[in-house]
Parts: sequence; structure tokens; C-alpha cells
Amino acid sequence: MELLEFCYLHNFQSISLSDIPVERQRRWFRDSFDHLLTIAHSQHSSDAGVMQSSGVQIFKEVPAIKKPFWSEIVIGFRFMTDRELKRFPDHKFGQAFTTIKCECSSYLPWLEKRFKKARGQVQQRRVNDLLELSKSYDIIVNCSGLGSIKLVGDTEVYPVRGQVLKVEAPWLQHFIRDSDGCTYIYPGIKSVTLGGTRQECDGNLQVDKEDTKGILERCCRLESSVCKAKVLSQWVGLRPSRRNVRVEREVVQLHGQPVPVVHNYGHGGWGVTLAWGTALDALGLVRQYLDEI
Repeated sequence: MELLEFCYLHNFQSISLSDIPVERQRRWFRDSFDHLLTIAHSQHSSDAGVMQSSGVQIFKEVPAIKKPFWSEIVIGFRFMTDRELKRFPDHKFGQAFTTIKCECSSYLPWLEKRFKKARGQVQQRRVNDLLELSKSYDIIVNCSGLGSIKLVGDTEVYPVRGQVLKVEAPWLQHFIRDSDGCTYIYPGIKSVTLGGTRQECDGNLQVDKEDTKGILERCCRLESSVCKAKVLSQWVGLRPSRRNVRVEREVVQLHGQPVPVVHNYGHGGWGVTLAWGTALDALGLVRQYLDEI
């Protein structure tokens, strides 16, 4: 299960896609941001769980790149002032901006409803081999996440465990994110998310009491008022991670028959951040196949 309870479209500071050109990454991010921003400004915002949110990202040390490429895509990006940073004495640098929060517990059902309305069909079943699909479909798009380990034998995929808390803290209106990616406070539509963990190759889906304690302690150091917030729930998920997101085409030989496959998986903790952009790329690859048939 991927950690998809929430996503903020700026969780990109620590991502390393060294084999993917920055321009392609920028395009993925921009396409996803623009798509969700349109929803946030529409009548569907509440149903889809998509909203604008303003806040800060703070650093214990000044980063080598103060102004990342996504700074031109989010809204109102600027460096925090010394006065603003006094609130965080353990941090030396910060960025302030407006981004988008996507609550996937609402967003994914909303997308599925749109898909079905457009005459898409959803089947829920276990697939152990691409061969099971090759006789029924002309093209296979593989978005199986961690399932790609067994489905296509991708040994580069691994889980990154994430644990978060939902708390009742309606007085919090702005997000705070430590640049290490493991400590954050994200106000949402109905609750506030406190996080988190980033535990590589850990497939444990049970809530860990020590992780809960650590999350609360770290978040309270950033915002003391959350210490009194009521914990509503705790949640664990696995991010399907990979050195680089895999968005590419491949012809797989299944019992001697060539079967075109488009891969789109391995987004890690940046699934929603890049999802619409990589989906557009995957769609382009599908169209290439269709043009060649």
C-alpha cells in the first residue's frame, strides 16, 4: 500500500533523479501542479480533496541550491526573513510559498468516478504474470508500484515505510516542513497531518509506538501548540521507491509473442507530485505504439 493519504506538491527538495534530465522533471512537476491547481480553483475542490496551502520549508543548514527549479512553479516563492526564522532557532534558512495539498483518500475515489463516467472499466483481481493480460489487451500499462518487483522482475524497486498521525488542530492554517522530509505539519480540510518516517526497505504496515512518539516530539519542537492536539488516527503506508521513476516503453516477449508494455511506476514519496506529468508521458508512449500498429 502506497503512502497516499496526503501529498503536498513541493516534496521535491530531497528527490534525486540523477538519470532523468531536469527539464523532464520540471515538466512532470508543472503538469501535475497545473492540473491540481485547476481542481483547487473549481467546484470540485472539496469532493476531490484538493486545496491551496501556504507555509514554509526550513533547513538546519543553508542548502547548496537555495532556489530549486520548482520555485518557479509554486506560487509566491520567497526566502524567509530573519524575523520569521527566529521562530525556528535550530534552522538557518527557509523558503515560504503557496502550494497544493491533495488528500488522496478523497482524490482517488473522485478520479475513479470520473474514469467510470468516461466509460472506463475497473476490474479488481490478482495478476501474477503479464501473460495473463496479453491475450485480452493490445497494450499493457504497468503502474503496479511495489508489485513490479514480482510482476516484471524489477529488483530496483523497494518499499519506503511512512507513518503519520491525524490530529485535531483547527487553529493551524499554514504548513511547516523540515527539509529532511521526515518532520512536517500539514493542515488539511478536516484534520492536520503530522509526520513522519522514511524507512527504506521496511515493509512493516503496523503502527509503531516509538515512531508515534518521535513524530509528536519533533512536530512539537516546530509548533508547540500541537502538543495539546487530539490524535484522531494513525496510519502506515509503503512508498514504492526506485533510484529513478520508470516511465518508458518496452516490448516483452510472452510465449514468443511481442507484447508492448508502457511502464509508469517507482515514484516513491513523490507519487502525486509527479503523477499527472508522468501519466501524460505514459499516454504519449501509448500513442506512439498505436501509431506504429
